[in-house]
Amino acid sequence: MSTHTPNEARVIPLRPQASPSRPGGAARGPQRPAGAPQTPAPREPLWRDLVGDVLRRERLAQERTLKDVAEAARISMPYLSELERGRKEASSEVLAAAAQALGLGLADLLSLAQDDLARPTRSRVGRGRTTPTARYDGLCLAA
Repeated sequence: MSTHTPNEARVIPLRPQASPSRPGGAARGPQRPAGAPQTPAPREPLWRDLVGDVLRRERLAQERTLKDVAEAARISMPYLSELERGRKEASSEVLAAAAQALGLGLADLLSLAQDDLARPTRSRVGRGRTTPTARYDGLCLAA
């Protein structure tokens, strides 16, 4: 007989729960002193969020409507809205069309998004210290 009520969903984890130590004494992950506060690692922004922010920022700076830019880019207004909100991953063709409708090249759009991506990294770098990513001011995309 089942022990859960019919209206409740059971969650079955895909990965086993992390335990403080494995049989045999080998611990998983970094050891933290007991009672130490758990600080989550800073979350990296998603590329689609960064590109969407740039599209919206540029559109608003030009005081243009979603409808106007969507028509110029030959994409639907709801799709452009979803791109701006970071809900959709656009192809390079769609990004190029949206950028062109805003008077930008694809490289300009991606460069502005890269600047937004690098900004938090630069603020974390201490004075007088540099990291390889802080010295490099270029664009690198990996698939």
